[in-house]
Amino acid sequence: MRSLTTAREVCERHQPGLLAALESLSFAEREATGSPAVARLREHGGAGLLVPVEYGGQGADVLDAVRVQRAVGAVSPSLAAASTMHHFTVAMLFELATDASRLTPAQTKVLHGIAPERLLLASGWAEGRTQQNILIPSVTATETEGGFLLNGAKKPCSLARSMDVLTASIAVPGADGTPELALALLPADSPGLSVHPFWGNEVLAASESEEVRLTDVFVPQELVVRTVPEAPHLLDDLQTTGFVWFELLICAGYAGAATALAATVLERGRGSSGERAALAVRVESAFALLEGAARAVRDGLDGEAAVAEVLVARYAAQETLVQAADQALDLLGGIDFVRGGEHTRLADSVRPLVFHPPGRASAAEPLLQWFAGGALELS
Repeated sequence: MRSLTTAREVCERHQPGLLAALESLSFAEREATGSPAVARLREHGGAGLLVPVEYGGQGADVLDAVRVQRAVGAVSPSLAAASTMHHFTVAMLFELATDASRLTPAQTKVLHGIAPERLLLASGWAEGRTQQNILIPSVTATETEGGFLLNGAKKPCSLARSMDVLTASIAVPGADGTPELALALLPADSPGLSVHPFWGNEVLAASESEEVRLTDVFVPQELVVRTVPEAPHLLDDLQTTGFVWFELLICAGYAGAATALAATVLERGRGSSGERAALAVRVESAFALLEGAARAVRDGLDGEAAVAEVLVARYAAQETLVQAADQALDLLGGIDFVRGGEHTRLADSVRPLVFHPPGRASAAEPLLQWFAGGALELS
């Protein structure tokens, strides 16, 4: 498909050799538990995709990033899901870096190391259950000399086996004693940080989505990003940035899996021309929504307006992509199903998009309020 070819070209420009390295493995190998897919991403510069050029990265914009994720998702849905967690975290942190005065030397060192040292960042934000609030910390912090002791767990936590740094949202005492949101940067080898088996489904098994436990993990003050008086909305702004990037990138990966199925149908000439065209239109329309939202964000849309736009694109796309995957399996036929499970696995890999928060039910009232001219307040 023309659009998938375009996406692959963008991916090759930013991560030369990655797709070929993945395709040298069978689909079963690259999607299995213990897959080398994440290692291939690291080897081919994937850590630096969204890192600004001045920090040694590729400096991809949001439109290129969603195209890259579509190309990756078409080859390895697991890797697309896993790498989204790294990429959206990087985008969020480098939003902070636009004002270097906000960074401590320790935070600056982490950011400067991501691309050249090929560091992978896992996300310990409260993301995992469909109807929960992605923005509520799932890790508790107790103040101690020089920093905080962290306790809690993130499950599932993608990239759990390969991460170099875990980013975790925490609640810390504010100046007046009331809890306020903060962001901790934890080296993966921190004492008290452990990884435990959690993912039990063969779908997306290579995303390394395991349980990460924190037991009295010490994080020094200089590795905690906090709101400061001169920037009282700092963490709110960072969360909004991270949320927008997460929604666009995760959707793009699932769109890639659906696109791979549609491309196979077109290549094999399955079904009538009308059926094939209808399938292609479904897939292309879903991705067009994501590209449109990405363009708007690239061109300056931000805040609640950006969140609303990407949520509209996400919910419309997730419905259309599942329909397209089902239609593709129908057109590929029973013999294709009997001969191997790759296409069934691809179709199954589209469905988990519905499980990422915020679920449609929890977002319904906030979106209705937004559509009517009010504020967008996700809960």
